[in-house]
Amino acid sequence: MSWASEKRSPGNDREPHIAVRDLTMAFGDFVVMRDLNFEIDRGDVFVIMGGSGCGKSTLLRHMLGFLEPAKGSIWFGDQNFTAAGPEARASLMRQAGVLFQGGALWSSMTLSENVSLPLEQYTELSPEEIDALASFKLSLVGLAGFEDYYPSEISGGMQKRAGLARAIALDPEILFFDEPSAGLDPLSARRLDELIIELSESLGTTIVLVTHELASIFTVATNSVFLDVETRTQGDVGDPRRLRGQSESETVRRFLNRGDDPDSPSPSSRPREGTSS
Repeated sequence: MSWASEKRSPGNDREPHIAVRDLTMAFGDFVVMRDLNFEIDRGDVFVIMGGSGCGKSTLLRHMLGFLEPAKGSIWFGDQNFTAAGPEARASLMRQAGVLFQGGALWSSMTLSENVSLPLEQYTELSPEEIDALASFKLSLVGLAGFEDYYPSEISGGMQKRAGLARAIALDPEILFFDEPSAGLDPLSARRLDELIIELSESLGTTIVLVTHELASIFTVATNSVFLDVETRTQGDVGDPRRLRGQSESETVRRFLNRGDDPDSPSPSSRPREGTSS
C-alpha cells in the first residue's frame, strides 16, 4: 500500500478544510473554468491538475484571494473567504503558507533573513528567537548550515527548499504550492516530493499543489481535481491512482496515462497499416 493510499484508508478522521462551491473563473467575457465543486479534507495532499492553459494557477490565485471569482465562493472551514472583508481574509491567510514557482526569495537577503521576514512581521519573538527558529525551519528542509548564503549562491532545488522553509515559518495549517518542481532536474524534483510527504506526515498540514507532473502526482497526492480545458469545467475529482483507470472521463484517463486510454487497445496490439488484423 502506498503512502497516499494509507492516508486515505478507512479509520482516518477526515473533515473538509477548504471547499470550492459553484466557482466560475473569468477574465471579462472569457470564461476560464465554470461550475467547479470540490472539497479538500484536512490533512490532504490535494493536487490541482490538467493540461497547459487549463487554469490551474488561476484557481490557486482565486483560493489565495489574489483574484475574485465571477461566480461562486471559496470556504476555509466554516468561513466564506470570498465574502470576507480585508481583515478577515488577512487573518485566514496568516494560517497559510505559499511556495511560488521560482521560490520568490529576496535576492538581497540571506536565506536566514528570508525565512525570518514573516516571523518579524507577525510575531513578537526576540531577534535571537527568530534567528533560532529560522535555522530550525531551514534544517527541516535540509538546509542546515546555509543560513548565511544568498539565493544566488545555491542551486535551483535549494532555492525551492529555502522558499518552503519561509512558507512554513509561521507553522501554517495550509500550504499552497504552484508548480514546485518546475525547472528542477528529476532528482531534485523527487527530493522535493519526499519533503512534501515528510511535512504532511510530521506537521499534519493540508497541502494544495498545482502541477502537471505525473510522477509527482502519483507520489504525493491523496486527492485531486482535474481541470478540463476543452469543456472548461472539472473533469473528475478523486485519488489520481483510482482515476487513472476508473475515471468516467476519457480525457482524465488519457492525461493520467500519458495520452493512452487503458480501456482502448494498446499501440502494440493495434494492427499496423498494410497488415491484416
